[in-house]
Amino acid sequence: MVLQAQTSTYEAKTQEVARQLLVATQENRSFLGSLRDQMRWDDKLLAWAMSNPGLRVQLFRFIDTLPALHSKSEIAAHLQEYLGAESVELPSALKGMLNFAHPDSMPGQVAATTVSTAVETLAHKYISGENIKQVIKTVERLRKEKMAFTIDLLGEAVITETEAQSYLERYLELMQQLIEASKNWGVIPAIDEAEGYNIPQVQVSVKLTAFYSQFDPLDPQGSEEKVSDRIRILLRRAQELGASVHFDMEQYAYKDLTLTILQKLLLEDEFRQRTDIGVTIQAYLRDSLEDGKKLISWLQQRGYPLTVRLVKGAYWDQETIKSEQKHWPQPVYNDKAATDANFEAITQLLLENHQYVYTAIGSHNVRSQARAIAIAESLNVPRRHFEMQVLYGMGDKLAKALVNQGYRVRVYCPYGELLPGMAYLIRRLLENTANSSFLRQNLENRPIEELLAPPNVNLSEDKAQIRPEAGGFVGAADTDFAQEEHRNMLTTALAGVREQLGRVYLPLVNGEYVNTQELIDSVNPANFSEVVGQVGLISVAQAEEAMQAAKAAFPGWRQTPVHERARIVRKAADLMELRRSELAAWIVLEVGKVVKEADAEVSEAIDFCLYYAEEMERLDKGVNYDVSGETNRYIYQPRGIAVVISPWNFPLAIACGMTVAALVAGNCTLLKPAETSSVITAKFTEILVEAGIPQGVFQYLPGKGSQVGAYLVNHPDTHIIAFTGSQEVGCRIYAEAATLKPGQKHMKRVIAEMGGKNGIIVDESADLDQAVVGVVQSAFSYSGQKCSACSRVIVLEPIYDAFVQRLVAATKSLNIGAAELPSTQVGPVIDAQARDRILAYIATGKTQAQVALEMTAPTQGYYIGPVIFSEVPPDATIAQQEIFGPVLAVIRVKDFAQALAVANSTNYALTGGLYSRTPSHIQQAQTDLEVGNVYINRNITGAIVARQPFGGFKLSGVGSKAGGPDYLLQFLEPRTVTENIQRQGFAPIPGAE
Repeated sequence: MVLQAQTSTYEAKTQEVARQLLVATQENRSFLGSLRDQMRWDDKLLAWAMSNPGLRVQLFRFIDTLPALHSKSEIAAHLQEYLGAESVELPSALKGMLNFAHPDSMPGQVAATTVSTAVETLAHKYISGENIKQVIKTVERLRKEKMAFTIDLLGEAVITETEAQSYLERYLELMQQLIEASKNWGVIPAIDEAEGYNIPQVQVSVKLTAFYSQFDPLDPQGSEEKVSDRIRILLRRAQELGASVHFDMEQYAYKDLTLTILQKLLLEDEFRQRTDIGVTIQAYLRDSLEDGKKLISWLQQRGYPLTVRLVKGAYWDQETIKSEQKHWPQPVYNDKAATDANFEAITQLLLENHQYVYTAIGSHNVRSQARAIAIAESLNVPRRHFEMQVLYGMGDKLAKALVNQGYRVRVYCPYGELLPGMAYLIRRLLENTANSSFLRQNLENRPIEELLAPPNVNLSEDKAQIRPEAGGFVGAADTDFAQEEHRNMLTTALAGVREQLGRVYLPLVNGEYVNTQELIDSVNPANFSEVVGQVGLISVAQAEEAMQAAKAAFPGWRQTPVHERARIVRKAADLMELRRSELAAWIVLEVGKVVKEADAEVSEAIDFCLYYAEEMERLDKGVNYDVSGETNRYIYQPRGIAVVISPWNFPLAIACGMTVAALVAGNCTLLKPAETSSVITAKFTEILVEAGIPQGVFQYLPGKGSQVGAYLVNHPDTHIIAFTGSQEVGCRIYAEAATLKPGQKHMKRVIAEMGGKNGIIVDESADLDQAVVGVVQSAFSYSGQKCSACSRVIVLEPIYDAFVQRLVAATKSLNIGAAELPSTQVGPVIDAQARDRILAYIATGKTQAQVALEMTAPTQGYYIGPVIFSEVPPDATIAQQEIFGPVLAVIRVKDFAQALAVANSTNYALTGGLYSRTPSHIQQAQTDLEVGNVYINRNITGAIVARQPFGGFKLSGVGSKAGGPDYLLQFLEPRTVTENIQRQGFAPIPGAE
């Protein structure tokens, strides 16, 4: 499989073939034809998008929204909102059309009709039909032009098991109908035969992930089982009918699992000899050449060829953005030249191994196709073993030129309704109008030498990089569980932690672990017979010893240079990264948080350490306001002793965040964790001790909140109380801290985060695929036990019923089970008290609203299945009170103004969200939604340090946002130091001699 050194031979032939093809694709149009094209609004829209980047973005956003708009007035209004912004330069024709006073006016109606018709015309250029009847008509026309086809079914994102089953059934029906139609087709030797072999006339292209709504690389076994069952049905039926099946490739995260599943399936005796099946390689991926080599080795082992479709790749923007957000190495090449070079390398690899693989070259780039032809002809590759492919509506002239030169051409034909097909249309429009697009460059009549020049890139030097964050701070990267080695690390960690279950964890007082009179069991909420650890509960007397130790340690710690304090905190971050899998395993087992979320919590804890260390170094510089003869310095000093009372729902991240903020600011810190998560905070304590925290500066004090917690809150030597928990306890702490105690010489600072009743608004322009997924994640991840969880969704009337139907189906498709299982999306609640409280709220909800869904759950553990209430009155108990469980209230509203009023009607103001594609609604939500964290068109949980500082107002809390630039100020006292530097009327004057 070593690439043969025939590059120079191939290049000469490539140039020859490419020039022939280019001439055939550049024939001149008649004057009347050119004039006619200039009159077409769909062509005008594309031309404007090519010439104006600002217009391109807004126009494509409008097109994305268009299917959700159901009246000409709505269309006209959105046209003005998207294209009427001052930042968008409009061509005069478009400017004139948008110059209407009101969307209901006649000019507004005309504008709506003109543009929507143009977009529909554009869609029909790239989508081969809206139903099977239209598709059959299209493919019959293609066959007359001696072109084969493959059909791809466009549709809504598969987010429910009902939709996954429907996807399979629609393909079975599609194949049946096409085969029935094909009985009337004659044989066209150019596409139906080669070297004596019959080639199936009917081919369909499918997406593996659409066969299972919970497809997840973290759960390879579960995903494989579900997907394989449906694929077997598809392949058996295809064989019965005489159709071929090709598997598309999707996002990078699914690539390895997709290839693994297909390779295992196609080695089964039933399918091993099948040669009418294909897989896809995307050349923009950095590891795709290696994937090609592995595929060929596997095909040698299999003994029967399959088709490999080689494409550039369609998700470049998405892959780039995701890797940047996740701090992962970028899986795709940064520039088109590198992708082109890789495409040619893989083309050569496939064709030089033609005895094992059928090659399908999917490209609209004349050079890419010519390169394949040059290699194939140089090697005398049999015609059965390679073909050319283009997308429907793109590269039409190239396809005809290839047909005319005797090559087999297959057209990839998406079909489906306009609404679900819009995402596909946007990808095609982006491709057509991109500066690097060959189609665009050809239209612009670039010199032939430029168009056909070989990509001059050294791929061995083009290494994947982690793109820097725009804001400067770079946090920890979550684990990429698409990588098998990372999954194995977690499995090993879970096994290792299980061997340590049941150990005793004692309080740390003045640098020593101390015995206690009382021990409590911390249990696995998924299996309450499993004791995670025994925790020693500190007494009030021992708490007083800890306070005195903190007082004694404070003078030395406050004098410790900031860079040294920051060094210890950064060391703790490094240790957490080293123990990432282990810490995640403890979180999974002690508080029932599923694997991905446990891993993300470790990242958040690390981020707090790194960010607060960086912030304290910034604040330590102070500010100078000097004038002649006088220096003025604004500086900060520690407050004293901080009491941190941390919750169980983020047992590592929040405990770490509040603790290291206090420590790096120079305060001695007493950590009193929630009883149900004290083992995890014991592990955090081990890390701080190993990092070098001095004796007495940090102390770990597990104990009862009503005794030890209350004692420390009321202690006269406490300066700061950092609390996260319930509103009831938070308000009590706030009141008690305000009372001056005997001997107290300062006012206590309270930082309290006290929960929320968080709502998401879904308006009539929302992308329902996106909205349903976001609401399900926000409401039911960690069983709704996040301060930021969505417990209300406020839906506008026109889409209410459709939204609820899909929401219920998507939630039904979730897997409920132990948090350690990779298939689980919904784990247990924390304990029996939480379970009983949530069940009481559910009983109340049944008297106030309709039950749209109530899922059953396992009995061995503190489980509650997700519950969805519909037609919930805005003032109902379940719409006003924080439940802290997997219970969601769906509220119907008439318009956006009412939606905002309902969203703002609770006592809380923590997080909230909006799913909308209406610019004015997005703008209004940013200003009028009364929450500390507003999320637009994404889920409302998972705030990231520095990126989304977290915290609310009203009764959601008091204090600055955690993970933000103001947070450390709460742990510091500001001081101003002024010095008169004159002596006997003399002082240095800068700049004077």
